Amino acid sequence: MKKNNIVSLKNVIREDIPRIIEWISDKEVYENWFGQYAYEKSAHLGYEPKDMINSTQAEWDEVFHDPHHEPHRSIFSIYNENNHIGEAQLSIDESLGDVQISVLIGDKNYWHKGLGTQTVLALLEHSFLNLSLYRAWVDIPEYNENAIKLFNKIGFVHEGTFRKSRPKNGVRFNSVILGFLVEEYKSNYPEGISSHVIEWDGQNI
Repeated sequence: MKKNNIVSLKNVIREDIPRIIEWISDKEVYENWFGQYAYEKSAHLGYEPKDMINSTQAEWDEVFHDPHHEPHRSIFSIYNENNHIGEAQLSIDESLGDVQISVLIGDKNYWHKGLGTQTVLALLEHSFLNLSLYRAWVDIPEYNENAIKLFNKIGFVHEGTFRKSRPKNGVRFNSVILGFLVEEYKSNYPEGISSHVIEWDGQNI
């Protein structure tokens, strides 16, 4: 693995928020993230980035460092070397040992360089080895063919289809559910991986 393909996942800091707002205002970017709400506004799950600009510390901590939400959402900034290039989220159902993964490489200068793959691998390692979860899954609109290929290449398995669940430009599209189990991670990546979560929920590993 080339050094410049390695990512580190860290706690979100306030300086990251303006970049996130800029990324999700770009139609090409947000269609590769959470997509659109039904009323055709770019979606961002978990929190509203614009609300974080002038948030109090208590409001900030509730979004980014509160372990008591159920399902719990861990939110990370993705860094390549010293460059903030995206955001990743885990929506964790601890009672089921289950986690939904979402990844955005927001800086288009870093698209198609293997950084999305490295981010997913880091999230899988964190979910299975650090958090002791059992299953990871993703929900991807059918039109995002690059993302589907990425997860298939990692080893995710098609588990089902949500019919007409994703609106885009006045049309509704299916989305596919792909899943990955802890034993598949251990079998496919026995020697570990190169990219890692190094901070989460206000903690350092």
